[in-house]
Amino acid sequence: MRLYPANIFNWNKSPKFHIIIWSLQKEAVEVAHLYLHGQRDSQNLSDCPFSIAFYNAIELTVLVFVTFHRYNGLYFWSLLLSTVLGIIPSTIGALLNYLSIGPLWLALSFSTIGFYFTVPGQSVVLYSRLNLVLHNTKILRFILYLIIIDAVIILPSTITLTFGSAYIQEHHWKIGYHVIERLEVTWFCVQELFISLVYIWETIKLLHPNPGKSSRRSRVIYELLALNLIVILMDIALLVTEYRSHIFDQVALKCFVYSVKLKLEFAVLGKLVTLTTRSHRQPTTDEMLDIPDSMQFHPTEDFENHNWMR
Repeated sequence: MRLYPANIFNWNKSPKFHIIIWSLQKEAVEVAHLYLHGQRDSQNLSDCPFSIAFYNAIELTVLVFVTFHRYNGLYFWSLLLSTVLGIIPSTIGALLNYLSIGPLWLALSFSTIGFYFTVPGQSVVLYSRLNLVLHNTKILRFILYLIIIDAVIILPSTITLTFGSAYIQEHHWKIGYHVIERLEVTWFCVQELFISLVYIWETIKLLHPNPGKSSRRSRVIYELLALNLIVILMDIALLVTEYRSHIFDQVALKCFVYSVKLKLEFAVLGKLVTLTTRSHRQPTTDEMLDIPDSMQFHPTEDFENHNWMR
């Protein structure tokens, strides 16, 4: 049984798909032309990342509902909410604020909702697929508690200073906002890096019991490493933009980066099927991610026997 319905990867044959891609490519070329000829306009430069992020969010929403046959589980909900209540409100809020459309509280409210579901939501997405390669309950609980504690400590401070710096307009509020913004971006990037490294390490360990499949094992490891390396490089790009004090560019890049990272989750999910199955039969997405709460199972054996399905 296919992991993805066959028509998912045939979207490139649709005329509408080509129109969307062509428009994004055309806009990117125009922005690059302005930049190279010294006509740098921050609004034009930010239009392209916002457009791509919004398109990615719409595509991700469709992919989630088409790929999953049962709409439950931590992976499904974290992926869906990070997209619908994360990327989309973040993009809308940033554009409303920058273009001065509507009251300030409306733009900040959209940005706040999007921030809550985008940044910590990415960590939850990464955590939810750790169950497939890691069955150490203590480590899983430690990572879960880490995500919860970080969200409880950092998010309220960020939101308070965001609204305070926007409405009070005093110097110390602006300084506090810049400090907490850099701290928040740095901390969550480090947190995602830690979860990704745990995932990579456990993936390599999981493949050791199959010495007869060295070529396949190496290929899967390299592909997973490449996917996670892309995520890490995008996080580094966010950090560089943040510390160069390009605030709006960083906001635009954040929406774009997180939308791309969520799309990469589907590629990682496909590699997990290859990694954890030894037979020719591929389980459905629901079978893969319908994981018991105890989180105590052995993926290689359980994918064959399907004893862990609810």
